[in-house]
Amino acid sequence: MLLKKAYLVLAFAMVSIIGLLYGISPAWFADRYLGVGDLNPNIAHILRAVMCLYLALGVFWLFSAFSNAHRSTAILTTIIFAGGLVIGRIISFFIDGQPTPLLVTYAVMEFALVPIGCWIYTRSE
Repeated sequence: MLLKKAYLVLAFAMVSIIGLLYGISPAWFADRYLGVGDLNPNIAHILRAVMCLYLALGVFWLFSAFSNAHRSTAILTTIIFAGGLVIGRIISFFIDGQPTPLLVTYAVMEFALVPIGCWIYTRSE
């Protein structure tokens, strides 16, 4: 149970930091990490929406770390979340080419989270 709690708290922390980086100042994030100097308001809108999606899932994971009733479901959603992101990134690698190093790092982290999450999910309480 302690391993599952720690995993969910760590997932909360990671996704919250990444989400806040996207959304607190989308123009700064896009310029600093994506090489986009003049950010279109529509892209800023998407980045802020992504921030809140990440934060909402992160809060669910944090809540579930301390709730026996939702812990397994929360771990399963981390697997689905990371798996979906990494599949989208792999598709983009083939269609669009290699992105910035930060996005490659995200892909590696997301790819690693799927088997780790599956392993933790199968552990007994």
